[in-house]
Amino acid sequence: MATETKEKLNAAKGRIGAFAKATPGLMEGFGKISKTATTAGSFSAAQKELVATAIAVVQGCEDCILYHVDGARRHGASEHDLVEALEVAVEMGGGPALMYAGKALEAYRDL
Repeated sequence: MATETKEKLNAAKGRIGAFAKATPGLMEGFGKISKTATTAGSFSAAQKELVATAIAVVQGCEDCILYHVDGARRHGASEHDLVEALEVAVEMGGGPALMYAGKALEAYRDL
C-alpha cells in the first residue's frame, strides 16, 4: 500500500508540474503564496503543513492531503502531531472529514 500512496503523490506532483508549464505566470504567483504560507514564523513549517492537511481533509481534497502530509513529514511532524490536527479537522468538518482523516493517517503511514 505504501508504494501506491507514493505513486499517487508523484502523480499529483506531475499534474501540478504539467499545469505549471501550461500557465507559468499563475503558478509563479501561487508559488510565492505557498512559500510565504509555509515559511516558519510563529508556527513551524511542520505546524503550517498540519494546518494545511486539516483544511485539505475538511475540503475533501485527496491530492492536497497527500501533498501536505508529505510536507508535514518532511518538516518533522510526528504521527501524533498529525492525529491532533486531524481531531480538529473532524470537529470542524464532521463525518466527511472523519473519512478523509483516515485517508490522511493512512498516507502518513504509507509515506
